[in-house]
Amino acid sequence: MEYLTFFFFACWISFANCVYSADTPQAPAPIPNEKLLVLTVATEETDGFLRFMQAANYFNYNVTVLGMGEAWKGGDVGRSIGGGQKIRLLKEAMEALADQEDLVVLSVDSYDLIFAGGPEEILRKFQQENHKVLFAAEGLIWPDKQLADKYPSVRSGKRYLNSGGIIGYAPYINKLVSQWNLHDNDDDQLFYTKIYLDPLQRETLNMTLDHKCQIFQNLNGAVDEVLLKFGTDRVRVRNTVYDTLPVVVHGNGNTKMYLNYLANYVPNAWNYEHGCSHCDDNVVDLSQLKVNSCPCVLVGVFIEQPTPFLPEFFQRLLTLDYPKDKLRLFVHNSEVYHEKHIQAFWEENRDVFNSFMVVGPEENLSQGEARNMGMDVCRKDATCEYYFSIDSDVMLNNRQTLKLLIEQNRKIIGPLVTRHGKLWSNFWGALSLDGYYARSEDYVDIVQRKRMGVWNIPYMAHVYLVKGSVLRNELKERKYFVLEKLDPDMAFCRNARELGVFMYITNRHDFGRLISTANYNISHYNSDLWQIFENPVDWKEKYINQNYTRIFTENYLEEPCPDVFWFPVLSEKACDELVEEMEHYGSWSGGKHERISGGYETVPTDDIHMKQIGFDKEWLHFIREFISPVTLKVFSGYYTKVKFDVLQAYLRPHHDSSTFTINIALNNKDTDFQGGGCRFHRYNCSIESPRKGWSFMHPGRLTHLHEGLPTTNGTRYIAVSFIDP
Repeated sequence: MEYLTFFFFACWISFANCVYSADTPQAPAPIPNEKLLVLTVATEETDGFLRFMQAANYFNYNVTVLGMGEAWKGGDVGRSIGGGQKIRLLKEAMEALADQEDLVVLSVDSYDLIFAGGPEEILRKFQQENHKVLFAAEGLIWPDKQLADKYPSVRSGKRYLNSGGIIGYAPYINKLVSQWNLHDNDDDQLFYTKIYLDPLQRETLNMTLDHKCQIFQNLNGAVDEVLLKFGTDRVRVRNTVYDTLPVVVHGNGNTKMYLNYLANYVPNAWNYEHGCSHCDDNVVDLSQLKVNSCPCVLVGVFIEQPTPFLPEFFQRLLTLDYPKDKLRLFVHNSEVYHEKHIQAFWEENRDVFNSFMVVGPEENLSQGEARNMGMDVCRKDATCEYYFSIDSDVMLNNRQTLKLLIEQNRKIIGPLVTRHGKLWSNFWGALSLDGYYARSEDYVDIVQRKRMGVWNIPYMAHVYLVKGSVLRNELKERKYFVLEKLDPDMAFCRNARELGVFMYITNRHDFGRLISTANYNISHYNSDLWQIFENPVDWKEKYINQNYTRIFTENYLEEPCPDVFWFPVLSEKACDELVEEMEHYGSWSGGKHERISGGYETVPTDDIHMKQIGFDKEWLHFIREFISPVTLKVFSGYYTKVKFDVLQAYLRPHHDSSTFTINIALNNKDTDFQGGGCRFHRYNCSIESPRKGWSFMHPGRLTHLHEGLPTTNGTRYIAVSFIDP
């Protein structure tokens, strides 16, 4: 019985297979790629259009552009109804294609749309739908919400029509658009919607929607559904709800910024395997130009708050590797405190640059007004080819910055600069719904340069380059930095976005950093000295001897007496400013035993304690950061605890009440004073005053009884610290 059952079952399977193979029609032959024609409307070559064409060319789409050079009369479709002009142009184009029954027409927007796949894929998916006309679908209804109930219900997928993507056979597309008899500023989506909602028309034209985003992905209302899918050669957009890979990605509504983010990767802009694929497209090679052929650049400098290290900022501008006769300076300074710095720089360099214009605090300009003025100076000058805006809190350490930005050949581009040790930078990767900062998925990787390239971003500040031609065309208005409730940079970026002008940030090179201005106290005589915590990198560059690191790499120190070491630590600028700060304070102790509250000196000196000028925490940090490593190198095993003075004059023989003592020379022997030095009795060894900015280190207790040798002429300044008192 079991054998008989098996026999009949096997016969049934065989019969079923025979019936299936006999009755099932053959799958239709694939539509050749050359039978797909892409029609798009674009009246001008915006950045979005150029990006669309770049993606289309990558996949070898056959694209015909309708309306180029024609005045746009279709209304402001980004904010209200409109777009009828697109149907009118499509209708005119289809009249010549109506009889081509095997031609498939893909009608798409171009300013806010990219391709993620090629013609073969889109044709295959269109055939699988088995309809003559296929519209894009979305989850939000526009423009008439009252029509929602008239839509056919769907078990799964998006229910409502979107006119940004249509694919169909040419005769059917022609029948569809030939019904248009409205005005250019009437709504295109409403026109298509009413036809689709007519059951008879829907059946006659054999229309349906791409409910599960097989071909068309509209981002409006669907941003959370979409993820990037990285492949070896290119990147796709994946719809996680329907597990589909859409071919056409449309940033409709308020999702254009998110489309820009996706387009930084899709289809082949950047991936993990090859990095940036388009970074070298259309670049300008300045190395091939003669010096006198370099573009003229107006550098707009903005000092809008008290800023540390401003003289160093100006020196970095001066050292940019760019012909100075091709640079013009526009400086806006809103701080009286910085007038002395600008005056000093102007007196030394007024003849270096092509021109030098300063607008000071007496003009009482707001930041927005000042920034508008800077751009306008370039806008009005036909010879101004680029406008380079830079705030005073930007420290460029790449002398090639200006050339590198120009070579990228973007309308607006900035170099990535970041706050040292932090994720704070000069760009935002995304915006929140209220237009403020939101972190994009790739922000951290871009800031940390784990992903390097040229990135389309929604917001930038502090430093960027703008083409002069853009200022005279796309950005020809003169009040872009003034917008109600927004700061100047946010206002400018919002205006640029609404005008369709892309802004880019590049992190292909290390350009520099942002310094902190938040806690800059300008009440000191040399206020930068106090910046060791807020801006440690800039403090080190300014105040630490350039040979300091050689102590550890080349053993760059000397031992003039047993266990007494000389080594470089402070720059000449640090020495000068410390002396200036003390002399400005002026209350020297005069050799008293007690000269600060609660302090008693067994060996009194003529000094000023760091506490007296409020520099004790900073000096202690300096000891820990720059002296302690040397201590560990030559006398390992001690944790640094310090007290400190600034001293001068003769000291009788004594032991220091410390384990080690640090003595830093703040001025030059034979130039600023005569005599001085130190004699160690046990070793009968005397050393002259060390070089300016150099310190000598010696044990304090027991072994190194010593005396300060008298200064015979002038004033000798030293900084002394007692280690492990």
